[in-house]
Amino acid sequence: MKRILVASVLAIAASAPAWADQALAQSKNCMACHAVDKKVVGPSYKDVAAKYAGQKDAVDKLAQKILKGSSGVWGPVPMPANAQVNEADAKKLATWVLTQK
Repeated sequence: MKRILVASVLAIAASAPAWADQALAQSKNCMACHAVDKKVVGPSYKDVAAKYAGQKDAVDKLAQKILKGSSGVWGPVPMPANAQVNEADAKKLATWVLTQK
């Protein structure tokens, strides 16, 4: 019984950062245009992660797109700048997006 409890606590702890960053994405209204696994207005986070996989500067590149907006990368609909997101949160969000598989 004790092993099951310990395993459960470890599993929850391991998943906590992913949920915390998804909560951040929701609180910053990112989820209004994006979803983890499907295109909404913008691309899915899984598609973004796949596109930027292996790029060493991907976190910084995506953080800047989150902060300043972007256009033409995923089609004709631009992503507006996100004034409610600070640089630290932008990097946290970009790091989380890149972990989506």
